[in-house]
Amino acid sequence: MDSLAEPHTTDADGNTQWPYWAQPQPELFNELKSQLSGLTSAEAALRLQKYGPNTVDAGSGSSVFRTLLKQFLSPLVLILIFAAGVAASVGELHDALIIGCIVLASSLLGFTQEYRASRAVESLRKSVSLSATVLRDGTARAVPAEAVVPGDIIRLSAGSLVPADAVILASLDLNVSEAALTGETFPVGKAPGTSPPQAQIGARLNCVFTGTSVRSGTATALAVATGHRTEFAAIAHAVTRQLPETDFSRGIRRFGYLMTRIMLVIVFVVFVANLLLQRPLIDSLLFSLALGVGLTPELLPAIISITLARGARVMARQGVIIRRLEAMENLGSMDLLCTDKTGTLTEGVIRLDGCIAVDGGRSERVRLLALLNASLQTGLTNPLDEAILTSVGDVGKLADYRKVEEIPYDFARKRLSVVVEGKDGTELVCKGAVANILAVCTTARVGSEVRSLNSKLRNAVDERFRTWSEEGIRVIAVATRRIASKGAGFGKDDEAELNLEGFLLFLDPPKSGVKEVLAELKHRGIHIKIISGDNRYVVKHLAATIGLKCSHLLTGGEIAAMSSDALFARAAKTDLFVEIDPNQKEQIIKALRRARHVVGYLGDGINDAPALHEADVGISVDSAVDVAREAADIVLLRRDLDVLTRGIDDGRRTFANTLKYISIATSANFGNMISMAVASIFLPFLPLLAKQILLNNLLADVPSMAIATDRVEHADVLRPRRWNIASIVRFMFCFGPISSLFDFLTISFLLLAMGAGIDQFRTGWFIESLITQLVTMLILRTSVASWKSRPSRLLLGTTVLIGIVAIALPFLPFSSTFGFVPLPAPLLAGLLGISLVFAVTLEIAKRLFFRRRSPGHTAVRKTGSR
Repeated sequence: MDSLAEPHTTDADGNTQWPYWAQPQPELFNELKSQLSGLTSAEAALRLQKYGPNTVDAGSGSSVFRTLLKQFLSPLVLILIFAAGVAASVGELHDALIIGCIVLASSLLGFTQEYRASRAVESLRKSVSLSATVLRDGTARAVPAEAVVPGDIIRLSAGSLVPADAVILASLDLNVSEAALTGETFPVGKAPGTSPPQAQIGARLNCVFTGTSVRSGTATALAVATGHRTEFAAIAHAVTRQLPETDFSRGIRRFGYLMTRIMLVIVFVVFVANLLLQRPLIDSLLFSLALGVGLTPELLPAIISITLARGARVMARQGVIIRRLEAMENLGSMDLLCTDKTGTLTEGVIRLDGCIAVDGGRSERVRLLALLNASLQTGLTNPLDEAILTSVGDVGKLADYRKVEEIPYDFARKRLSVVVEGKDGTELVCKGAVANILAVCTTARVGSEVRSLNSKLRNAVDERFRTWSEEGIRVIAVATRRIASKGAGFGKDDEAELNLEGFLLFLDPPKSGVKEVLAELKHRGIHIKIISGDNRYVVKHLAATIGLKCSHLLTGGEIAAMSSDALFARAAKTDLFVEIDPNQKEQIIKALRRARHVVGYLGDGINDAPALHEADVGISVDSAVDVAREAADIVLLRRDLDVLTRGIDDGRRTFANTLKYISIATSANFGNMISMAVASIFLPFLPLLAKQILLNNLLADVPSMAIATDRVEHADVLRPRRWNIASIVRFMFCFGPISSLFDFLTISFLLLAMGAGIDQFRTGWFIESLITQLVTMLILRTSVASWKSRPSRLLLGTTVLIGIVAIALPFLPFSSTFGFVPLPAPLLAGLLGISLVFAVTLEIAKRLFFRRRSPGHTAVRKTGSR
């Protein structure tokens, strides 16, 4: 089936060919040359070659082209290309060629680094790729989702992401979330059959589609379309999740607006002033444009990509995989982490501690019923069932029972039932949350008697349940019902008038060392809030044990009765959210974000996906269900808060290094450009040629590429950080004028003390301007004394190298191409002396600047406003 059939198409013989959703199953199997036992491995391999990988992503070639094109479509680069074009049009081919070469070098430098960064992140993303369960060679096996081909028989269960467009062959209480495709909020029931030929996607109830997820139930389906042939691919641009603008991205945008306004003012003023001074039109235009471009850190996109990609690689070594780079910025800003307790705050290895009858005694019958339910259910695997299966020794009695039907678990009922047939007839065995089981029970087994579940007995059960919960024990109830055999067709309605048999007690102790890890998170300004479906007593007991605040609780029932404004008012003050319906998790995250917190959410379940989408940082684990991993921004290879803590530190280091470049580049460039703008007005000649300004800018950017490797002060990882444009402006207006002051000192030295000619003046100022930018980078990269905080080897090495190049450049054979001339030793020594005094002055100014402010980077602020 090379393409999806449209309604009422005809084949070569003129016969009507219905679309796959309207065809009977035998016809589909015949058309796809498949069978119920699935494809052979050899046939699957041939189809993979024919149809290609099951992915809707664009090929790498287009990615290379887009990355390269982005470098040349930068507004700053376009300005330079315009300048080169103007120069060429008036015969200044020499200058146009030099400007073009500098533009090409700068763009290729940015492209090389950014493309390498994107490839590295892509390889990390593939390390947590999705898998699918298919029948191959007659047996079920897990294969990469990209390897699914038309004709595959797919097995689906709760939590699965659907890997291909497929027709349902068999199902049991199958409900699928199609929000990613149709926008429909509520899950849609699916079942075998046919749909009308004209049915739209939402009405094809016998089909499942790529990108949707199974909320409950199980199914077997026949894959009919993969890759770019799927419905998802057909409308991919429309359904791509629109992520909200992150705080970091918003800061970059505002910073861009600020730089653009300053650049336009400088370009206009300098250009007009030079024309009024009767300078040549083309020289004035090129100088003005180069000056404006020189002010702006044009490699900022590449620097951000390089810094984030390096941070992602470092975090991967720590067991944290970054699926979306922009999440790293929010990880550095995160001040609230919301999480369930199981496996994160607790060991996650749940142990069945007891099978207790209603009267409080040990019960082998309850143990047998639990084993039947856990071993025969085929839906969502869960740690409670695993604990039952591993704790029960003798399973010989199971041979006396035959499974008739299964009523899968769902998050509304919070129950799971199996119907079994034994020597004594047919029996429904149900287990689930205590409250949900009691809601459908009318009797209880007390000793050898079956009694009415009256209010007195219910109160006794409630009291025992509360006592266990306050001791940190998780309780699951078990109930049964004798039922008339009807072969099949059992459903949720059969879970009525049950007989309460007893309880299963589970222990999941707190993780070793979790109390210390939580203290470390608190030390970093991150507070933990537990969002759990467990009852209030169990959650409160755990919170008290591990040192979390637990004085303010909010239950799912209370949230259901609240308006969104009321939840917003309560959420930030609440320590524990308990007895939460899974659909309420997203509401809680939304309320916390509205309260101006940067929120991380750690989840691994089916119903965690909406909350993971809503959170500023969605965090999941490698063992999570597919839909949770796909929704997450970050995947932990181990479900361990200690791993996340190290990831947060790396995220904050990445954030800090990105902001170093912005602050240093803007302050250094601002000072130099203001100096040249003023000098161009008062000097009888242009202080630097356009090509010299651009070369200066290009050379200064080389060590900037190494900022990603730089060390970060410990204080910069101890608290959440946020963008603060006003602080960047203060930083720029504090240190920029210092650079300008020494530029004017350099002008006086060159003209008054050394009597330098025009070419000597330009050469000397070029060297001084470049060296002071390098000095600025080494001094302002840290808030402490420069000699107390060593830069990374790469940053120090590239800075020293460019410094040597700056001094040697006038003496190289091609120096005249850029208008440079060799400098006498006294003049060169004077320039180095001025640079040394500049370094001392800058260090003193830095100390005074940071003494007035809290330690840390100037371009960030404490979390508290969005």
